[in-house]
Amino acid sequence: MVLFPCGPACNLPEVQPNALRLVGRDRELTGLARRVEDLSRGRGDAVLLEGDPGIGKTTLLKSVTAIADAQIRWGAGHELGRVLPLQPLVDALGTSRSELLGSRGDAAGSDLVAATAEHLIERVEKLCADGPLVLVVDELQWADSATIAVWRRLAGLVAQQPLLLLGAARPIPQRDELIALRRTGVHRVRLGTLPASAVADLLGYIFGGTPDKALRKLAAGAGGNPMYVVELAEALVRSGSVEVVDGNARLISTQVPDSLSSAIADRLGFVSQDTRTVLAAAAMLGQEFRVSDLAVVQRRRVSELLPSFQEAIAAGVLVDSGEALAFRHGLVRTALYDEVPHAARSAWHLEAARELAEAEAEPERVVVQLLAAQDTDAWVVPWLVRHGQELVGHAPDAAIDLLGRVVDTDVSVPQRERLLSLLADAHFRAGDHEKAEECAVAGLALADVVPVDLHWTLAQCRSLTGRSEESLADLDRAMPGTSGRDLARLLVLAARAHFDLGDLDSAQKAAADAFEEATACADRGTISWALHVRAIVAIVRNAMHSALILLDQALAVASAADGTGDLRLLLQINRALVLDDLDRREEAVEAARAVRHAADAAGNIVRLAQAQSALGQVLLYTGEWDDALVEVDLLGDDVKDPRVCSTDRGVAALINLHRGDAKSARKHLNAAGEDNGIVVITVTLARSLQLEQEGDLAGALEVLRPGVYGDVVVDELLPDAVRLAVQVGDLDLARFAASYAESLADKLDVAHRRAAAVHCRALLDGSPDELIRAADTYGEAGLPARAAEALASAALLLAASEAKVEARAAMTQAIELYTELGAEWDALALLSHMREHGIRRGPQVKHRRARHGWESLTPAEQRITELVVQGLSNQQIGEHLFLSRRTVATHVSHVLAKLGVRSRTDITREAVRRGVVAG
Repeated sequence: MVLFPCGPACNLPEVQPNALRLVGRDRELTGLARRVEDLSRGRGDAVLLEGDPGIGKTTLLKSVTAIADAQIRWGAGHELGRVLPLQPLVDALGTSRSELLGSRGDAAGSDLVAATAEHLIERVEKLCADGPLVLVVDELQWADSATIAVWRRLAGLVAQQPLLLLGAARPIPQRDELIALRRTGVHRVRLGTLPASAVADLLGYIFGGTPDKALRKLAAGAGGNPMYVVELAEALVRSGSVEVVDGNARLISTQVPDSLSSAIADRLGFVSQDTRTVLAAAAMLGQEFRVSDLAVVQRRRVSELLPSFQEAIAAGVLVDSGEALAFRHGLVRTALYDEVPHAARSAWHLEAARELAEAEAEPERVVVQLLAAQDTDAWVVPWLVRHGQELVGHAPDAAIDLLGRVVDTDVSVPQRERLLSLLADAHFRAGDHEKAEECAVAGLALADVVPVDLHWTLAQCRSLTGRSEESLADLDRAMPGTSGRDLARLLVLAARAHFDLGDLDSAQKAAADAFEEATACADRGTISWALHVRAIVAIVRNAMHSALILLDQALAVASAADGTGDLRLLLQINRALVLDDLDRREEAVEAARAVRHAADAAGNIVRLAQAQSALGQVLLYTGEWDDALVEVDLLGDDVKDPRVCSTDRGVAALINLHRGDAKSARKHLNAAGEDNGIVVITVTLARSLQLEQEGDLAGALEVLRPGVYGDVVVDELLPDAVRLAVQVGDLDLARFAASYAESLADKLDVAHRRAAAVHCRALLDGSPDELIRAADTYGEAGLPARAAEALASAALLLAASEAKVEARAAMTQAIELYTELGAEWDALALLSHMREHGIRRGPQVKHRRARHGWESLTPAEQRITELVVQGLSNQQIGEHLFLSRRTVATHVSHVLAKLGVRSRTDITREAVRRGVVAG
């Protein structure tokens, strides 16, 4: 007979840990092992494990990582840590936020959460370049929204990387982000309860003998939950309630825990009081904790705590997770945490926060404790004044909570002003412009001197809500008696407000005054801002050559000034667009790609979105539509300014309409939202074309009307407006638009303006020869789509006049251009109209492009495919082609879809099969 000894240090019979814990999970483990095997061949995957607490998710994940010959990175969501965006991934990837962003101080003016997310993805890709990677995020139900969003994006990259992405989540709490994640096509593995036979096997492993009927009946109360089964069995072992005779385990006592909670309490009952006190303190820190942090809050040396750690590990309460210690299960930690009276928890968390702050721990570790506390203390205010800006950047919601607690307490006026400034910034970053404005106004009311930072926040809020005139009133009151740098910055704000209101003269004057004041005090940053406002005024006035000079001057000054990284990016974006408007399109594309790269390197997501949007627009005009579609789809709508988002959706919709994909176009236009009286060029053109394709020519013209007769006439709309106006008989509009196009050409003598003027007048006059001349000029300007439109109109006029030879020639040229663009709808529409005149295309004319297979790859996709076959990573391909890794990843995704394969390895195999590369 073998009796198990009872006591705190008792050990179970030696069994294989995986076998013990994974009884009844053969199917799930086999499936995951197959994915581990695929990973060794370079094929990634994304798997989400789901199930109740204690059902075995974490154990299964640990078993999978144990058999993987790969890099293993592990992070987990924590209930206390949900306020810190991306913390599970920051922990998993063994880095810190400051290391991720490096010296990218220029990201301070943008969304640091989005910037951190981008650099986490970049880090994953770099790790994958070193070899296969298994990235685990456990307890996803406690992870913040940004972590789940990054996990979802990484799931979209597993086909391109040797990355096995594993996640685990409970079904409760229900969260919209997780519901959306489950719908993305990731492999879902649901862990259910164990059947009675598997429970019996599990008991057999634990006891070292076949359980008798009484044991099996007792274990049935565990409901098939393996954690409860193990806790129940081990409680029986500790109490000496089981004996094993001749390979059979028999229940000899019925004094057993009646619930999982009591089973856990029973386990804790075997540790000493000192260890239990240490564990209670550890539970306050979270599911996983640093030994150094516990030593700080306990005011004890690590060596003093070591016996308690060893005892807790031996008792199965704690486990060593590498760089930290963790509770064996969340329910164990919860049981300890719940033992602390509610009245004492807040004080304990506040005390822990103070100890960590005095030890100069990382701010996020202090923040977790502060947020768990219900109270505050005097030391919190100076700490927030010191660390508030970092907190606002990395976790604006947490900043709002903490700053809101202390801002109205007994603090000094300068401290309150600083707290209100931080709170206004936090609300602005969180998207609550009303609250941001309220805090900024309150801060301004306290100030003895001009708080320029508050004015900047307030001006941004009012600009976004169309109330810049209120900013001007405040600035007029603030500027008297102000001089030097502060006055210069306030004048720049006034200039921007005047520009928002359309008062270009006043904007020009305020910017000139700001330039003079800033020059006198050698404030290079403000000089650059003043030059920028003068440049955008020049752009609106069609003085593009002057605008380019001003932008170059501003860039030269800003490059020698600290803290102007965000402005430099903005200047470069506008410079790319001005180059495009001057028909210097190769330079424009190069400039747009350069600033996109710079914004990506700086981690400035706001400017990155604008740079990619600018590049997408330029590529739309130059006819590089495949690349344009890539650029405008690289970032999610959630990180884009609404205007940028609408513009990008318009680019995609317009291209899809020209290519005959009305369904996709409709989705983009729905996502673009309402125009709210603002003419977004690409959306306006797309909505007009959509109605035209539906046969509603009058409706198509009506969409363009605000951009023709509005306060600011949009030159890109004029040729389509004239064409539609002539077709529906609105000659007044056609004459106005043609005349205006000619006036624009007079103001800026560049090829595309001259072509548009000729195009509009020729449509009005019905002159095919002039339309052909317009097409030639469009060709000089690098605008193939516009050239094709002019040629198509010429072909129809010539066909109507029975000049069939000339009509066929114009039609052929137009079809060739449409074919290069992939504008299948335009080609088919032109051919249909020409058939009505008895003119058909020649057999040599092709108008359909392959959509699948090797022949469907665009030139950019072909270049990238060649480098994939050579074994280069996305990062290496990007460096080779001067593309962002995001652009490369999107191209690779398109290649995988077009070739109908699952991984980069499959691309190489397909290339060898086709003889593209040698085997």
